[in-house]
Amino acid sequence: MIIVVPGPSVLFAIGRALVLGTKLAVLSVLGNALGVGLQIVVVSLGLGVLIQQAPALFFVIKIVGALVIAYLGIKAVIDRGKLELADEKSNSSRAVIQQSIVVGITNAKTFVFFVAALPSFVSPADGNPILQMLFLGLIFSIIGIASDMVYAVAAGKARDWLSTSEKRLANFRGLGGSALAFLGVYMLLDAL
Repeated sequence: MIIVVPGPSVLFAIGRALVLGTKLAVLSVLGNALGVGLQIVVVSLGLGVLIQQAPALFFVIKIVGALVIAYLGIKAVIDRGKLELADEKSNSSRAVIQQSIVVGITNAKTFVFFVAALPSFVSPADGNPILQMLFLGLIFSIIGIASDMVYAVAAGKARDWLSTSEKRLANFRGLGGSALAFLGVYMLLDAL
């Protein structure tokens, strides 16, 4: 249930859809999921507890995530009136996926959730705990991708409709960018 409740990943997907359109929002969801997947691997291998117990490192991870999201939001607000936005080098498929992986890796809330929850559902009597956690993480990722895709595609379709007016599209790009920037600021304040 926690996966389908709108949170930072959903807001990220919606913001990216309003700013970049459906295709790049879908790539953002996949990149974010790859980043979260790396968190799952780290937690499953036992490194999650070590990172969480190193307050300075955990703090840096949280700050970097907040700053990346705030940067993407501010950039979207600044560039909101550029009609060729999706063709820019900084918004290439590769760049969008790379940015989204960083957002996924630095999502401190999912990291804390995985450290707390994954071990709770593992039973050593049922086999290798690492494989069990990886499997549970895979299920989490599949549901998360499906849920976030719904939001990304819906917001992308709304953006398509909005694009019939340049001014309206620029306003909604600005709204999506503002949502990302505010999310980044919220995450930054939460980290501090």
